[in-house]
Amino acid sequence: MDIFLIVGLGNPEKKFEKTRHNLGSRIVERFAEENNFPAFRLSKKLLSQISKGEICGKQVILAKPETHMNESGKAVKKLLSGLGLSEKNLYLVHDDIDLPLGRLKVIKNRGTAGHKGVESVVKELKTKNFVRFRIGIQPKEGKPKNLNNFVLDNFNANEEKIIKEVIKKTIKVLKIALNQGIERAMAVANARLPTKTKIEM
Repeated sequence: MDIFLIVGLGNPEKKFEKTRHNLGSRIVERFAEENNFPAFRLSKKLLSQISKGEICGKQVILAKPETHMNESGKAVKKLLSGLGLSEKNLYLVHDDIDLPLGRLKVIKNRGTAGHKGVESVVKELKTKNFVRFRIGIQPKEGKPKNLNNFVLDNFNANEEKIIKEVIKKTIKVLKIALNQGIERAMAVANARLPTKTKIEM
């Protein structure tokens, strides 16, 4: 049975839970809830909170790094080596300031665009040849001048409505990737289909 590792990037402390930079972690948590995965448990050895389950005939390991965002690569490297997995079976889920709020894009083997968490993963793995689920957080007025403050702030009420929809869509597209392959997932995500469009499972 194929084994896939889905890692949601974020910062581990409770105070960062609802921040923009924790969107990847939130999506992985929601994925676990919707698909009846067991509660996350801390693995000190793997520097992550872990939950394991089976979906679409695949064994899936969900992980939330216990490292800070800019050291995410240390946890991802430990996860892959400790679980005996290749980066080819890694799905990295993260916020992206270069995409408009609520936009989902699935890519593989592409540059980091300055995302500190992704940069750390690429640095530690010495490759960018893995799949990334990028979720846009850029406001309508464009990139804020103080990015650090912006990404560590919570979404406002209007943004939260959009985020809840994109979380649903990202979970659907993750399941498509597991069930039908990454090419199909890319086609669905990158075609900018409205969130209410029926997606084949």
